[in-house]
Amino acid sequence: MGSLNKVLLIGRLGRDPEIRYSSNNTPICNFSIATSERVRKGDTSEEKTEWHRIVLFGNQAENASKFLKKGSLVFVDGKIQSRSYQDKEGNERTVFEIIANSWSFVGDPNKENSSGQSERTYQQNPKEGEAQPQTGNAPKFDNEDDELPF
Repeated sequence: MGSLNKVLLIGRLGRDPEIRYSSNNTPICNFSIATSERVRKGDTSEEKTEWHRIVLFGNQAENASKFLKKGSLVFVDGKIQSRSYQDKEGNERTVFEIIANSWSFVGDPNKENSSGQSERTYQQNPKEGEAQPQTGNAPKFDNEDDELPF
């Protein structure tokens, strides 16, 4: 069996998305989302929050910068990628980012259908590198009938 690099997250944006453009004018959007879980400690439990850096490219990035805002609840489908850089003091740093293949609103009160899910998903089109809106309940998976690898 081969390997798999797949990440599925549902979380809230910690701040508004930031968009910039590469040297060849490709839009790149960055934002962070928080995911939380309850962790039991003896007789009590506390909430543990993890932050995830999300990166989008192309039309998908432009759509995210237009429609997402701080506090938005989103579903993100992507892969983990590491990147190294030198900080201002010259130290080597490594960050782990989620390179998104698709994203969609979760429970947006202005866009919900009767099941409470967003009607619009933005998915990366691998042939053209552009986000394509897709209708239907999110999340959608390419091979819904395939067995899970775990």
